[in-house]
Amino acid sequence: MISYIIWNGSPEIFSMGTFSLRWYGLLFALGFLVSQQILYYIYKQEGKPQKDVDTLTIYMVVATILGARLGHVIFYQPELFLNDPLSIILPFEFSPFKFTGLQGLASHGGAFGILFALWLYSRKNKPGQSYIQVLDRIVIVVALTGAFIRLGNYFNSEIIGKPSNNPLSVVFVNRITEGLMDYRVASNPAESITVEKNTTLPEGAHGRVPINLYIFFKPGTTQDQATTFLNSDVKYFLSYYTEFIDEPGMEPLKFQLTTETSGTLAARVDTFGIARHPAQLYESISCVILFIALFLIWNKDKANLPPGRIFGIFMIVLWSLRFVYEYLKENQVDFEDKLPLNMGQILSIPLFIAGVIILIWSYKNTPAKKL
Repeated sequence: MISYIIWNGSPEIFSMGTFSLRWYGLLFALGFLVSQQILYYIYKQEGKPQKDVDTLTIYMVVATILGARLGHVIFYQPELFLNDPLSIILPFEFSPFKFTGLQGLASHGGAFGILFALWLYSRKNKPGQSYIQVLDRIVIVVALTGAFIRLGNYFNSEIIGKPSNNPLSVVFVNRITEGLMDYRVASNPAESITVEKNTTLPEGAHGRVPINLYIFFKPGTTQDQATTFLNSDVKYFLSYYTEFIDEPGMEPLKFQLTTETSGTLAARVDTFGIARHPAQLYESISCVILFIALFLIWNKDKANLPPGRIFGIFMIVLWSLRFVYEYLKENQVDFEDKLPLNMGQILSIPLFIAGVIILIWSYKNTPAKKL
């Protein structure tokens, strides 16, 4: 029985020239917008000035982006400080000019950035808004924002999981189809590409699963043009994206070229995909559940919530889950392969410990209820 899911959704919503609006960027922004509305509600229920939410939102957006970007560079690509420092802060490339966004964001860096930014915010000494109390409210919506961001990672086919044969495994093929249908290739003969399961072959070990690429060519494409495209471009992309496709590099591409009733050419390419844990969705769903749990805890006591209670729970649950999920994910950089724990796990440990300390402090400093 063929038991895997093929993901071929486009990471782009639309594009104009060198600019493209991607789902990741939209979901990133949507996470902050939705979180802002929830913060408005929390502050209103607690009788705090709702205008403070606007200031908090600015702190959060700037801290998340800068912290996540610097965190990625410091923890995963420190060589950029010497080799290409402009790429750290510039969201585009020069040759040729192309808007890329910030390539590489680390959630641990975002966490450290938020903690520092909210410390700066709390120095204004607003009544009823100490540093720990602000953190208690912010982490509720941080969990929800994290869910949106991880969903964006899924659209981008990044932060992928390890190969798996479980029925929920996903074969990510949109990088291949996106490359083959690149609008910048004027001579591209392909008009459309679809990917389907190949039910005539059994699955292999380590997530190796049979798939078919169906390529439909533009009217007027000759057999020689189609064959050249298949043996060069298609073979190249299937062999290049080895994290998604298991295409033997030295063997000829297996395909069948046929003529449609309309007179146009179509090809069926036989290859193997690599089914992987959809680690992005695991984390996204976990963040939604964590958000609901934290919101319910806040809703029980609201302004009377013991300081540090929600923040401690958030830190313990989020970073312990992150530690576990890292076992299901591929390492992001090569040097992690030599470590007993990868960078994501190493950075999760101090944040988890901080959560334990804060939660213990919260319970020790909670006045006993009178009978």
